[in-house]
Amino acid sequence: MPEGIEVDIAPDPAGIESLTRQIRQTGRAYPLFDIGHLILKRPDRYWLEFRALGKLADGTPRQFHVCNLDDTVWLSEGDAVRHVLTKHFEAFYQTDRIAVDPPKGTYTFVAQCGISGVILGPPNLHDYQAKLQRLHSERFSRMPFDMFKSRIRIVRDEAVVKQWVEQQSFKNEFTCLNVPEPLKLASREAVEKHFREVHLANIVHPAPNHVVKTPAGREALPPPLRRLARREFDLQQRFPLKLVTRLSDEFAHRGLHFFKVNKTVLHVAVARPRFLDLETNPVGEGIRRILGAIESTPDCTRRKLLEKLGVALPASAPAASAPAPTATAPAPAPAAGEGEAPPAEAAAPVAPVAAPEPSPELQALVTDLHWLIHEGHVIEFANGRIEAAKKPAPRPQPVPRPPKAPRPPQPGAPSAAAPAPEATAPVANEGSAIETVEGSVSDAVAETAPAPVEPPADATAPDAGTVTSEDDSKINPS
Repeated sequence: MPEGIEVDIAPDPAGIESLTRQIRQTGRAYPLFDIGHLILKRPDRYWLEFRALGKLADGTPRQFHVCNLDDTVWLSEGDAVRHVLTKHFEAFYQTDRIAVDPPKGTYTFVAQCGISGVILGPPNLHDYQAKLQRLHSERFSRMPFDMFKSRIRIVRDEAVVKQWVEQQSFKNEFTCLNVPEPLKLASREAVEKHFREVHLANIVHPAPNHVVKTPAGREALPPPLRRLARREFDLQQRFPLKLVTRLSDEFAHRGLHFFKVNKTVLHVAVARPRFLDLETNPVGEGIRRILGAIESTPDCTRRKLLEKLGVALPASAPAASAPAPTATAPAPAPAAGEGEAPPAEAAAPVAPVAAPEPSPELQALVTDLHWLIHEGHVIEFANGRIEAAKKPAPRPQPVPRPPKAPRPPQPGAPSAAAPAPEATAPVANEGSAIETVEGSVSDAVAETAPAPVEPPADATAPDAGTVTSEDDSKINPS
């Protein structure tokens, strides 16, 4: 793993906005860890944030080198230069093939790369070592040089020797582009030197941080950064604590609220659970009927609530009946010299059938339930289960302590101040598994169980995208 480099997985801000909008529209409460696992399922739902920390051996700050042409990130300036001269060479230089005299002498064998098949020529030529090192640096820099050198083989095939001689009968000349005056270079070493002097400052820039936003950008990462990102992804996939902490901060910034179920599963919703006391708060008869039906119905859902209150759903619209096919005789062919037969008469379009409107009772029930959910008096979970907020237990009275015996006053000592009243800790809701989250949301996430909490089989996380129906709880954050 690269030293001094860290990576974090961050949710896509566009997906966070879509998730927030979906949670507000549906009013449902979703487990935060389920949302984290859902984000990790698709690469386009999260970003990779790389940070370079510390200093190098020479005392300079450790930095990345980012190519401005394709937003790729590299660990060294040399890697960035080789990438540009490999992928974007034609944007800066033009290659011309010029005929020259073939090498003199008789050659019976040549050296050839056993990996790429590149013919390097006889090992006793003066530029053989330079060609060998250049091939290694350009195409196999990840492999140790000694291992690469061991893959070079000596070939005595006449066809391969003849192919090398023909290659040496031509040489490449490079013409510089995008420069005020025409300039020709004779070798790749001269090309790299010219690129560093003229174009490097405008094409590659150093940066202490870099964000990879697309799956294609992750595929272009150098192997050390790719391994680092893969390790972080595996850790978060097992238990996405860091990702959930980022999610909770983003949701809290957008005005959403959090509460715990069974003191372990942290949920996000539009409001915290708040008990509605029907004895002290004047509410309509519809609100009373809804709360009473929810409390008296086990595992209540919207459909069970409608059945409990005797409110019927609108009948589905009848399907438009297709016109019965009629047998028609074929039209006679036109005679010679006459015009073509007129086109067949088009079938009349079928008028769309309007959807039946809901009854006034159903409209009133949906409006009252919407108000109860958005005020926190009713919680609708991701699996469609509906639960009313429970009444909090009364605060226990502090146990009086026996008075202490007064000490005899000492001469010159001030009188003792009256003791301050003792603070009483808040008590959780009576008979309720729901606990509101106060203070920092990040602390509430950190207090979650150290092992991943498996959601219920019927609970589904939001899948932000388009708004689903009332019985469909999936959200698509893409």
